[in-house]
Amino acid sequence: MRPGVRLGVDVGSVRVGLSLSDGAGLLATPLETVQVVEGSNAHYERIALLVTELSVCEVIVGLPRSLSGAEGAAAGLARAYSVEVARRVAPVPVRLVDERLSTVTAHQRLREAGVKGRKRRPVVDQAAAVVILQSALDGERSSGRPPGSPVVLESGPDGPGPGHGEALT
Repeated sequence: MRPGVRLGVDVGSVRVGLSLSDGAGLLATPLETVQVVEGSNAHYERIALLVTELSVCEVIVGLPRSLSGAEGAAAGLARAYSVEVARRVAPVPVRLVDERLSTVTAHQRLREAGVKGRKRRPVVDQAAAVVILQSALDGERSSGRPPGSPVVLESGPDGPGPGHGEALT
């Protein structure tokens, strides 16, 4: 297990949930929910600021897949989002991890904790980010390998640019 604080990201078209690990990489906890406003980059800027302020060593972005493993529109959104995050936080690595059922699990855990329907909405994205990050931490600890797959930025003559990059899996 590599030491250092990790940031977990649950990407949505309206809200982005964030979670944070402890420095030992053992436990993920909710951090915050960032609103996505069309035409604004504030959500990306917030993530980049948190990476710097919290000395994050790696960003883990959830990649939503269906139970069969197929990818739909939400996976495309997460892939594009991960590339933009990687551009903004470089050289901090960004990795995509399978997040099947993370939101379902988050809703279930919040329900079990007694959080009622409408009160779940503001925190479910953070809870999903916790599920994503905790799963990545546990997987890395048990396998000894980094979770998921890296988001690789292509380098041109002036370094990585807008739209350059690939979210590999």
